[in-house]
Amino acid sequence: MHNQALKRKLYVIIFEADTPAGKLFDVTLIWCILLSVGLVILESLQGLPVWLKTPFIVMEYLLTAFFTFEYITRLYCSPKPSKYAFSAFGIIDLLATLPLYLAFLFPGARYLLIIRAFRLIRIFRVFKLFHFWIEGQMLLTALRDSSKKIAVFFMFVVILVISIGTLMYMIEGGKPNTQFSNIPNSIYWACVTLTTVGYGDITPVTALGKFLSGCVMLIGYTIIAVPTGIVSVSLMKRHEKNVARECPNCHRRGHDEGAQYCKYCGSSLNEMKNEK
Repeated sequence: MHNQALKRKLYVIIFEADTPAGKLFDVTLIWCILLSVGLVILESLQGLPVWLKTPFIVMEYLLTAFFTFEYITRLYCSPKPSKYAFSAFGIIDLLATLPLYLAFLFPGARYLLIIRAFRLIRIFRVFKLFHFWIEGQMLLTALRDSSKKIAVFFMFVVILVISIGTLMYMIEGGKPNTQFSNIPNSIYWACVTLTTVGYGDITPVTALGKFLSGCVMLIGYTIIAVPTGIVSVSLMKRHEKNVARECPNCHRRGHDEGAQYCKYCGSSLNEMKNEK
């Protein structure tokens, strides 16, 4: 259990993809994840031959055993098991193993195995697509910077939907056989109309109700552009900040998000801050 050489060897294979063994393990893991997700999707189809049920169950148990063994091995060879267990990848790996065990208590829980699809994020490491991961981090940062504005906008939309739903109830609620029989139904209609989804399961019949519907549809097209603009402005500010960041040694710009050293000359980008 305390064989450090074995732990190091397993760590290189499981956590790193720079070696042939590590890359083979990650590719095998990805194929197992794809197979597992495919099985869950196929099992949900109606009319499958009865003879496929047993092979599907056997494969599901084998895949779950493999993922369980893999998760335990990751905990065993990790230098800091608790850090891995509570990391994003660690939580996803754990959730990928639990649904089948929970299915013994809650039969419907087995379809949560679709969570394993999130583990395909590891493909970024295998095929060296880290620049996509960096772009994703920039988007998350922009969303975090815009969170307060988006929250205020969301509250405004909630108030607007409640107001429009109540108004439509006042217009249509008194009509015979109306679909706007209560305010919650009217608020549901307002949500569907304002977001331009338009299911058509609830429709007004009066001229005033139809006029209000048209106004709500037009407002919906206007509102959709607001959160996009908020995030876009935040992304532009973040990009301009990175572009304007100048190396104190070679005076070149255009460094990546969170870079500590110049990608052109290797000098520290924090020297200027330290001098100040």
